Amino acid sequence: MPLSFVSVTHAEAVSRAREIVPRLRERAAQAEATRELPQETMRELHESGIMRALQPKCWGGMELGYITYFDVVMELARGCASTAWNVSQVIMHHYLLAMFDPRIQEEIWSANPETIIATGIAFPQGQARRTGDGYVLSGQWSFSSVVNLSDWNMLAALVRDGDRVVDHRFFLLHKSQYEIVDDWQVLGMSATRSMTVTAKQVPVPEYRTLSAYDIRGGDGFPGARANPHPVFRVPVLTLGGHGVVACAIGNARAALEHTIEMVRERSTNYTGAKMRDFQTVQLRIGAAGALIDTALLMMRSDCIEGQETANRDLVPDRETKLRYKRNAAFAAHLCNEAVDSLHAMAGANGIYRSYPLERIFRDEHALSGHVTCHFDTHVSTWGLAALGGEVSNPTL
Repeated sequence: MPLSFVSVTHAEAVSRAREIVPRLRERAAQAEATRELPQETMRELHESGIMRALQPKCWGGMELGYITYFDVVMELARGCASTAWNVSQVIMHHYLLAMFDPRIQEEIWSANPETIIATGIAFPQGQARRTGDGYVLSGQWSFSSVVNLSDWNMLAALVRDGDRVVDHRFFLLHKSQYEIVDDWQVLGMSATRSMTVTAKQVPVPEYRTLSAYDIRGGDGFPGARANPHPVFRVPVLTLGGHGVVACAIGNARAALEHTIEMVRERSTNYTGAKMRDFQTVQLRIGAAGALIDTALLMMRSDCIEGQETANRDLVPDRETKLRYKRNAAFAAHLCNEAVDSLHAMAGANGIYRSYPLERIFRDEHALSGHVTCHFDTHVSTWGLAALGGEVSNPTL
């Protein structure tokens, strides 16, 4: 029987994630080599319940605050960035399903409340048109993370009336309705299996769809009456990317922890001097710690603020939403800087596959390719808004 996690607290959820970290570190190389999460890891994740941190309690989930999503993912990334990324996706997709029509929630969760759902979030990659009782969907979506383990997929598409875009919408398809292209041969984050998904002329009933315009904050989404908890009123299209940055921060913290451990044990090969006594080493470690802590504080502050705003039944204004996006990109930039500095300090050891920092370095750069982390885009867009310019983004 599926487990229930309705009584789990925020502190307990984070503690459960933290307890798994040592074993994730042991399995990280295996996960990368096989390009999938080990069965032992999946079993532990299901047993801990942390992938159901934002699932409604009526389906056995924890239904905790938005900060739990961030903290759980960040802790897991200290052990394995790919695992944390996949968990961030599963948590977020349970969360999104709670906003859909209750009929599709019943259809999916009554069969299995632990069902894993993937996504393809790039709206321009999908095309949809209205029919009498729903939509017809076609497209090819890149980067559909955890799709190899998923029974369903939330695929984003532009809905057009002629040449005019009239909606940005998510469409829930069962795995029998789409095809997976195994093109995931990549620099890093290998175990996320973020492969390409294709669908052609698939009919989708209305109740299996969700407009992006209904999840910009507030209670205008179809599942609001069934799931009135304030966490579901957080503007997910604005703060959803903070889970991606949680992976970057946790991964950067792992780099710092590994480096500190290495420096404590090592002396230089030529002089026998202790590395920890070199001021340059102290400066790099100190600066990396400050960069990572700054990123962490920014992201947690945003998540807490977003939740508190939703608790007051308010929706952040456009400039605030753009600030959240700016902060996410900036935080990812800080983590990249920290990891690059620590990896450079590793010297020749940093090129060996057997050295943890080598994988951490590649994972950091791979995950920072996500649109959430695009520094130039999000920092300049907030700057435009702050200067009184017009920002056109209907999903805000």
